[in-house]
Amino acid sequence: MKKINCFECAHFFTTWNPSYPRGCKAYEFKSKEMPASLVFQTTGTQCEQFQSKQRNAWQNQPGSSSKIDFKL
Repeated sequence: MKKINCFECAHFFTTWNPSYPRGCKAYEFKSKEMPASLVFQTTGTQCEQFQSKQRNAWQNQPGSSSKIDFKL
């Protein structure tokens, strides 16, 4: 089984609430831990709502970096 990385999921979001800093739009909850871990602990199965985030065209090009280059 491949471990699900919530940071790469389109449904993942962060909150301003320090008690519940991570959330899942698909399952509509907030938690202290990563949503995929909570789903696995609760149901005993991997998260079935994972959707990979869509990337911009420049992020998909070989040699591109996600860092901003401030050189003029």
